[in-house]
Amino acid sequence: MSWLETLHPKEIALGLERVRVVQAQLGLMAPPFTVIVAGGTNGKGSTVAMLEAIYCSAGYRVGAYSSPHLVRFNERIRVGGVDVPDAEIVRAFEQVERARADVPLTYFEFGTLAAVVLFRDRGVQVAVLEVGLGGRLDAVNAFDADVAIVTSIGLDHQEYLGHDRESIAREKAGIFRAGRPALCGDPEPPGAIADAARSVGAELLQIHEHFGYRDEGDAFSWHYGRQVRAGLPLPAMRGAHQLRNAACALLVTELLRSRLPVSVADVRAGLATRLAARFEVRPRPGCADVIFDVAHNGAAAATLADNLRRMPAAGRTFALCGILRDKAVEEIGTTLVGCIDEWHVVSLTGPRGATGVETAERLRRGGVSGEVSTHPDPASGFREVERRARPEDRIVVFGSFLTVSAILREPQFLREPSR
Repeated sequence: MSWLETLHPKEIALGLERVRVVQAQLGLMAPPFTVIVAGGTNGKGSTVAMLEAIYCSAGYRVGAYSSPHLVRFNERIRVGGVDVPDAEIVRAFEQVERARADVPLTYFEFGTLAAVVLFRDRGVQVAVLEVGLGGRLDAVNAFDADVAIVTSIGLDHQEYLGHDRESIAREKAGIFRAGRPALCGDPEPPGAIADAARSVGAELLQIHEHFGYRDEGDAFSWHYGRQVRAGLPLPAMRGAHQLRNAACALLVTELLRSRLPVSVADVRAGLATRLAARFEVRPRPGCADVIFDVAHNGAAAATLADNLRRMPAAGRTFALCGILRDKAVEEIGTTLVGCIDEWHVVSLTGPRGATGVETAERLRRGGVSGEVSTHPDPASGFREVERRARPEDRIVVFGSFLTVSAILREPQFLREPSR
């Protein structure tokens, strides 16, 4: 995919003007299927996965678009719950390339348009699209959402979205549309969410105000107005925040019930779905278990810490982490103090990459104490952690997608499905 990276001089170039020119050339201004758009700082990928599984279980032709990928680009574009094969992706790329002429597109913009081309050509009935960055100026927002979801609002990508939750919420709420439902799963939303919904005339539905859930230990119940669904199984993806994501997904199915009805069995299938590298535990008989988690901001680190405390290890907990330079590394360190026994920090390449030494120093400023080992790359760091860990220990591989994907590409993990 390296040629895609040369089509625009910048890796990230927010704005919809160029995308809409190509979108019009492709005849995609009004796609012939229901569109669900999920944005948010954390939780959007999980929500997309749940909705995809629910509608697949119900027998609909479902397209799902998410990013970034962990091992293969094909993970980004799925139809019927299956990664689209290379040949179809190439054909979609060719359509986008012909349509764009001399219009420069970023890697993400090109991939987004190709995904929707594929969904149209495959005749999907519903497409679930994950926002890449922000919302208002993200390429996914070129497609009008029949239902829009903002799962959470946290401090991330501040150089693009703003330096406080109000500013970031304003950007994320840019996916709301007039006269259409706008869901918010953040339990403490900034006022900008309601302001944005009001300004465009969207119907705002806020968790704990208009809909919600009750954790009942080994099950949960969901409610919306006078409607209640009791005895639902807990989401297979670990973490208390997954109940909020599930509550949003269930509300989407309720709001679209007249055109896309689903059964209780379909909902249960959605709740049972799992997503790679979201506190994904890989047991290894005779070796330390490995947990993969793409926690790379403060809120996601808090969820990781909570999950680690809820599932204590028999032995020690080793961390292998690599975090991009523009992330809140100090906050991540502060959040995980007490959860990690031994830290191994790796260098990441690229314009946003940081050396292991830089990241280790920032973790120490966040409160991480004791020895913090550094390594030139994820693979060498993982080999050292494996050498040190005993079978009763566990290894937590977390941080940037670059870190997690590098280890998932190791032969011992490629033998297992990444999703």
